[in-house]
Amino acid sequence: MASFKCLIFAALFVALSFSRMDVGLAARHLQQLPPLPSVPNLPKPSLPPMPSVPTLPQPTFPTNPSLPKPTLPPLPSLPSVPKVALPPLPSIPSIPNIPTTIPSIPFLSPPPGN
Repeated sequence: MASFKCLIFAALFVALSFSRMDVGLAARHLQQLPPLPSVPNLPKPSLPPMPSVPTLPQPTFPTNPSLPKPTLPPLPSLPSVPKVALPPLPSIPSIPNIPTTIPSIPFLSPPPGN
């Protein structure tokens, strides 16, 4: 089944490759055409003028100084949030020291020559 999917993918890739060649050839043929004759100036369409926006009547409110102005009720207060105490963080264990000097390796003396 996997080889069938690979075959379909390969066929699709080849088909796309050939279609790109046709597009390239068509573009080349379009570039080789003689210049087209100029188009005469066509009249531009004109739009009718926009109608004016009518003014809406403004409402008039009666004003009576003896009447008190309405007031908004006060906003409710937010409840207090309890404080959260976190436990202390555990201490980080200390890292042991790594020796920086390399001990010398004793070399054996070469065997005596005859």
